[in-house]
Amino acid sequence: MSVETLTPAAGLLTLIHPADNLPGWWRSAVIYQVYPRSFRDLNGDGVGDLAGITEELPHLADLGVDAVWLSPFYRSPQRDAGYDVSDYCDVDPIFGTLGDFDVMMAESHRLGLRVIVDLVPNHCSDQHALFQAALAAPAGSPERDMFIIRDGTGPEGNEPPNNWQSHFGGPAWTRVTNPDGRPDQWYLHLFDSSQPDFNWDNPAVHSEFERILRFWLDRGVSGFRVDVAHALVKAPGLPAWGGRADGGSSDGFPGHEAPMFGQPAIHDIYRNWRGILDEYGPDRILCAEASVDLPRLAHWVRPDEMHQAFNFPYLHAGLDVYRLRSVITDSLTILDGVGAPSTWVLSNHDVVRHASRFGYNGQGPRDGDGIGPADPQPDTDLGRQRAAAASLFMLGLPGAAYLYQGEELGLPDGIDIPGHLRQDPTFARTGGQRLGRDGCRVPLPWRAAETHLGFGHGDDPWLPIPASFGELARDVQATSPSSHLALYRTMLAVRRELDLGRGSLAWAEDWCTCSSLAYVNGATLVLMNLNHEPLEMPSGQVLVRSTSSDSEGLLGSGETAWIRISSAG
Repeated sequence: MSVETLTPAAGLLTLIHPADNLPGWWRSAVIYQVYPRSFRDLNGDGVGDLAGITEELPHLADLGVDAVWLSPFYRSPQRDAGYDVSDYCDVDPIFGTLGDFDVMMAESHRLGLRVIVDLVPNHCSDQHALFQAALAAPAGSPERDMFIIRDGTGPEGNEPPNNWQSHFGGPAWTRVTNPDGRPDQWYLHLFDSSQPDFNWDNPAVHSEFERILRFWLDRGVSGFRVDVAHALVKAPGLPAWGGRADGGSSDGFPGHEAPMFGQPAIHDIYRNWRGILDEYGPDRILCAEASVDLPRLAHWVRPDEMHQAFNFPYLHAGLDVYRLRSVITDSLTILDGVGAPSTWVLSNHDVVRHASRFGYNGQGPRDGDGIGPADPQPDTDLGRQRAAAASLFMLGLPGAAYLYQGEELGLPDGIDIPGHLRQDPTFARTGGQRLGRDGCRVPLPWRAAETHLGFGHGDDPWLPIPASFGELARDVQATSPSSHLALYRTMLAVRRELDLGRGSLAWAEDWCTCSSLAYVNGATLVLMNLNHEPLEMPSGQVLVRSTSSDSEGLLGSGETAWIRISSAG
């Protein structure tokens, strides 16, 4: 809707989104993503663990977040950093035990933090007992029907069943070899060859994941982030696809036609899951990682399906004021149409950290790739300044927000990672042509004067921590009122005090230009200046600004401010 009003300070307003009064903690929550292997290593083996998370949870409570989302910690050969699961109902020994998980849950509840865990239902590890049983069974058996295993094409079945490509490079099919060495059928893996896709046309797969959901709900988790939630069901007949492997649109191949994504039957799965969660009470949630356009994203968060879905169009909008305005308007309008809140996110474990992405004035790294020492380098100071401005702008928006571990410290990507230390399967499967995501997964710096910057006191970390992270360590920033960490604490506290996550949004038209963007949430004006010159701010009390400045009444280049205005529309 569009309602125009005038306010003395903000000028002409165009109302897009009314205040949210519907029940549900997730509608306005700030959720902090923990990537366990890089968070904190308490046992000294170079890999983060559950005990390390438990140790540092008070810092997250002090930061002011509402919940923690854990990336996978299940049993796994770790071919894809835990997204290749070999047992969904146990903890991998590198992270600890189920007992350690229970201790972590108890501490999170003591601190008032909810815990959401990752669920990976599209595929598992090739070491999973179900896939090993499929390999040992003959073609056409119930064991093989748990996965998408098909006869090959061409002479003697020597060619894959179709032309689908893996997200990580190369064909999406690998041929099975019989115990006697003879080649057999082919199995589908949209990701690494060690990650066979489940066959969601088989009711037995549904039953298995219903069991897994209940296992973790019984241990007290508040919900699940569902990995590649749009990929479970494939189009009947597995038709050929000449478009992008990730299902994104390209010339002649619109993304909505990708046969491996967004099939209608997928929604029945999530309706069933929603019913299971509702049995445990109204506060358990599902969040979809569904990489689809906004109109289709609304299908995942209808009232009887998921509670949230990641807003990737917002993450990819960067600092383009026109794209930001369009994405925010479309997100709120489309999701309001199904009664769902929007989510907002700037970084995660799959993209270059926004403190590095925003350090470029031109073309930066492509999605899913990191930055290497031979690439054009970001301007570190500029990137951190813009990251602070972007974070303040995002956290003023109504809805829920996701933070990625370390962004509160202004961490950039790790760049100087030697090839022999890289772990992302993308690097190996493309022969090093794509660096992959290791740079955003570098372990966190906790205490500048300690071994490995306080991440752990034993073996070298699984990925090298840049020496430059020392000046960004949490203990260093904790003592500085002008640090990135101090800004995050302040803006999260003010966001909670003003209940901005439940607020309204109206564009402040007089402040929306080719280089600035502004909106009003309740009685708070959020103004971001991306011009090269300072911008005169409207009258009102400055509540938070993204950089320390002595410029009274002026908003610097690459800066955002929250301003309490005299009235609101």
